[in-house]
Amino acid sequence: MSGTPNQNQQQVAIRIDETKMVTTYANTIRTTNTQDEVILDFGLNVPQQGPDGQQAIHFSIGSRVVLNWNGAKRLAMTLSELVRRYEQAVSEAQNNVPRIQ
Repeated sequence: MSGTPNQNQQQVAIRIDETKMVTTYANTIRTTNTQDEVILDFGLNVPQQGPDGQQAIHFSIGSRVVLNWNGAKRLAMTLSELVRRYEQAVSEAQNNVPRIQ
């Protein structure tokens, strides 16, 4: 095998268009799946008083993201790495913060 690993690689410019992006806040997520897709519903859990006086939670879905399984796997790996970096940074700042398992 000759050459360097980067010799056969071509650089591609990536342009990110955020003009149609919408930012929302979610404090909960519901996941479902089919054989072909993973469905992620992001929304807010809002405590409310039920009609019988009992405490109830209202889950208001704000966004739905549908991924194929390859995209879901990439998301899982990216989130895992992001959480690992966060925990490393927090533990360096505060040694007694519990870790997410």
